[in-house]
Amino acid sequence: MIRSLAHVIAYWLITLVAAIVCALLALWPGRSALCAGIRVYGAAQVLALRWIAGVQIEVRGRERLPAEPSVIAAKHQSWGDGFVMVAEIPGLAFVAGDHLLKYPLIGWILHRLGAIVLSNNGGETERQRMQTGLLDLKREHRSVLIYPEGHLSAPGEAHRYRKGVFHLYDALQRPCAPVATSLGLGWDRQSFLKRPGRVTVEFLDPIEPGLDKEAFMSKLETVIEARTNALLAEARA
Repeated sequence: MIRSLAHVIAYWLITLVAAIVCALLALWPGRSALCAGIRVYGAAQVLALRWIAGVQIEVRGRERLPAEPSVIAAKHQSWGDGFVMVAEIPGLAFVAGDHLLKYPLIGWILHRLGAIVLSNNGGETERQRMQTGLLDLKREHRSVLIYPEGHLSAPGEAHRYRKGVFHLYDALQRPCAPVATSLGLGWDRQSFLKRPGRVTVEFLDPIEPGLDKEAFMSKLETVIEARTNALLAEARA
């Protein structure tokens, strides 16, 4: 409880400082300075999880990431997932939920980062935002992170994989890098409590471009869920 409380305080202090610094970096021409600031923010949060909350995150399979820009499709068990991703992959773009816009400065930072901000309601506005984001990604040659379920999942829980990940994969004609995790055992979704111990985030073998929607979605869900369950069993053993 004490470590969890200390982590929450550190989390919000780091976030507050990062929001101010990144809002200033967003004024700089281009995105390189802001992307560097976001990467430092992610790394700082990973360190806070380790040294304050006692959650040690082992990153595996980094060598499996394609050399060219790709679609990173990750299991989402915790707010900590995103920190690992931005810390590990320089210049990462991402698809984010519009719930983040309620936080001061975040909307401006996301805009300058070129994030694709969508709501769960769908509709023509969301399709237009996705199309604009796709054009930017093609032009800038950046990898993009998406959480295919669109929800945070408790360890062992799975939601329906949404077709937005296929639209990115198909429209960009890039490899898709699946990511499995057991991070939820240390930090379950948005929980206040953290559980000290070693957890894993693992990049899996990429899915090359060219699969149709049914084959791609089936393969993506199968490999992520199977490996996530294996990592959970390993951590609990």
